[in-house]
Amino acid sequence: MLFFSKRCIVKRRMYQPVFAVYIALYGKGSTLMDSWWSLGEWSGFAGAKLALYKITCPFCLEQGKFSTEFHAEKRQPNGAKVLNFDTLKCGSCASFVQVFWSASHDHHDFKVQPWPLKYEKAPDHYPEDVGRYWLQAKKSLVSRNYDAAAVMARSAVQLALRAHDAKGANLKQEIDDLAGKGILPPLMQEWSHNVRELGNDSAHPQPSQAATTAQDAADIVKFMDFLFEYLYSLPRRIKEFRERKAV
Repeated sequence: MLFFSKRCIVKRRMYQPVFAVYIALYGKGSTLMDSWWSLGEWSGFAGAKLALYKITCPFCLEQGKFSTEFHAEKRQPNGAKVLNFDTLKCGSCASFVQVFWSASHDHHDFKVQPWPLKYEKAPDHYPEDVGRYWLQAKKSLVSRNYDAAAVMARSAVQLALRAHDAKGANLKQEIDDLAGKGILPPLMQEWSHNVRELGNDSAHPQPSQAATTAQDAADIVKFMDFLFEYLYSLPRRIKEFRERKAV
C-alpha cells in the first residue's frame, strides 16, 4: 500500500500555491521578471534577433524550421524598448506557434506557446549526468510511467547533492549535511526531503505496493525542478550578472 506521512501531504498541499506562482512568473524556462518590459534585459540569448534555431515545434518536434507569418510590435511609452509578437509557421508540419520576445543590450529572450509537451534535452547549464536523470524523470512523467518518474527524480536530486559534496549514509543524511554546511537553506532542505519522502516508496518497493499516483509523481518532479532552480539556474544568472557588471 502506498503511504505518505501526514506531514508530507500537508506540505505538498501547502506548496501548491507556490507551484502556481512559479509557473506564472517563470513560464516555460525563462527568467523571473517583475514586468514584461524586462524580457530580454541582459539575459537570454545573444543577439538582437529572434533565435529561431532555439525554438522547437510542439507538434513535430523539429527545431528551428520556421518562417514568420505575422509580426507586430509594441513600443514602450516614453522609452525605446520594443515588445515583438510573432506568429511562426513550421516548415516541417505547417503548424503554427506564437512567440512573444524582446531584445536589449545585444541580448533577447522569448516565450513560446504552445510549447512541446515532450522533453528532448536537459537545460544546457545542468551537469551532463544530472541532466540525464532529470530528462528521464521528465519523460517518464509525460509518458505516464509514474513509478519511473518518482525514482528518476529522486535519483536526480541525490546525484545533484553528491555533486555538491554531500556526505552521509543515505539521502536523508546527505540533505541534512548540505543544509548544515549552509548550501541548502531551510526551505530547500524541506523541499529536498519532500522529494525523498515521496520517492522512497518507488525507490524501495514492497510486495503488493500500490503504484505511484499521477499527482504524487508530478509533485516529485516539481520539487526536483525547484531544487535545480536553486542549485543551477540561479547561480548561472548571478554569474551572468557579475560578468555583465565587470565589462
